[in-house]
Amino acid sequence: MLKILRYYFRKFKGDIHANEYIYYPKNFLSDAENTNDVFNKIYFKNTWGSTESSSGRGSEIQHTKTLLKKLDRLTKEFEIKSMLDAPCGDFNWMKHLDKTRISYIGMDIVEDIIDSLNAKYAHNSKLPFQIGDIMAGGLPQVDLIFCRDCLVHFSFEDIHQSLSNFKKSGSKYLLTTSYTDRGVNRAIQTGGWRPINLEKEPFNLPKPLKLIHENNLDYHGMYFDKCMALWKLSDIKI
Repeated sequence: MLKILRYYFRKFKGDIHANEYIYYPKNFLSDAENTNDVFNKIYFKNTWGSTESSSGRGSEIQHTKTLLKKLDRLTKEFEIKSMLDAPCGDFNWMKHLDKTRISYIGMDIVEDIIDSLNAKYAHNSKLPFQIGDIMAGGLPQVDLIFCRDCLVHFSFEDIHQSLSNFKKSGSKYLLTTSYTDRGVNRAIQTGGWRPINLEKEPFNLPKPLKLIHENNLDYHGMYFDKCMALWKLSDIKI
């Protein structure tokens, strides 16, 4: 409760609205030839510093318990039968989602992650993992594209390209991270990090069909507005 109160106090002061929080990894590859280089380096150096998940603290079980429960309800409410998890990361928490009704595909740009997952789950034909880049396109058509903690690392241009590729896939819904109380979106180079609000400039997405509040209490509640926002891809204009 204290962290929640701190969040609203910071919001009242204008700290949340200002949205000045931009982070770049140590020894950031600002001159990297492609995004594959950037995210491979982040993975191999465990840049986000989690001892539980190479995908970072946000993929630890303690930070995804609420999301798991709400995501299970959402997939039932919207009758999701197929799902692309991109990027899937190391599958640390998603493995706990009830996927008995869902045809699941995990995709990531880091080849070593995919090789490891395919080896680990070789016995389960219902858990295919494949190398892929949401900025490059060629995505499968599914009921739901699940894209958590990814676009926050992309430049404006790369976010727009990814959203365009989501639409081109012919998929029905997009569920992706958005920080709903942020008033300003800051430009970064791909590979950095900052919160984004996809309803604000330069994205201007319509009001989401549904929000899953993750109830994130990291950093004294600074990111309590972190949500997974659901859009019908046909409603997104690119």
